[in-house]
Amino acid sequence: MEGYSSDMETVKGSRQRLRVEQAAATRARIIEAATSLFMERGYVATTIDSVAERAGVVVQTIYNAIGNKSAVLNAVFDATVAGAQSPTPVPEFMSERMESTSEIEEAVAVLTDWLVEVNTRAHQMHRLIRQAAAVDADVDELERNRALRRLRNYEEAARRFRVLGGLGAETTDSEVAASIWAVGHPDTYRALILDSDWTETAYREWLRGAIRALVTTGS
Repeated sequence: MEGYSSDMETVKGSRQRLRVEQAAATRARIIEAATSLFMERGYVATTIDSVAERAGVVVQTIYNAIGNKSAVLNAVFDATVAGAQSPTPVPEFMSERMESTSEIEEAVAVLTDWLVEVNTRAHQMHRLIRQAAAVDADVDELERNRALRRLRNYEEAARRFRVLGGLGAETTDSEVAASIWAVGHPDTYRALILDSDWTETAYREWLRGAIRALVTTGS
């Protein structure tokens, strides 16, 4: 009987892993379908029904797997920002990258590379969310909450710079985080790259210099 019980537990474990994998695959398919539709039609014109049709699922599956339309947009945004690292949350893998640095210049390079990468990939999604926020209160709240989370994440980066010997005693982590938030903001990217025709190289070097100045002044 002990052997039988062990075999049953193995079967149950295998079934559970399969269900988890299937749920993750379904969620990914929904997010992929929603991403393409949001980009093609915009937020307002994209319906849950259209996402379900393109993803090959029933509408209730979307509500069960993710939630309503604003929740779907949030999931799309998470996936877009994380890129190849999805579904790992950005704070998790960026914390690992920053913690792996041993010198300020190395940490500056890590943060610079990330901001270039994420703004290049997600600036259109930021614009979409802003447009959606104007007509959907849930998305408006989502946008504000995401901005606050980015600010808190940059405080973590500021603390890392302080550990590495940067930042002066008169400068708070919150102040440095706010400055990183501003120079790394998608609107700044759009103004320089899309509106002013800066090259990516020029933008990267400006960003690196701006962050370096922020975290070494007074250190």
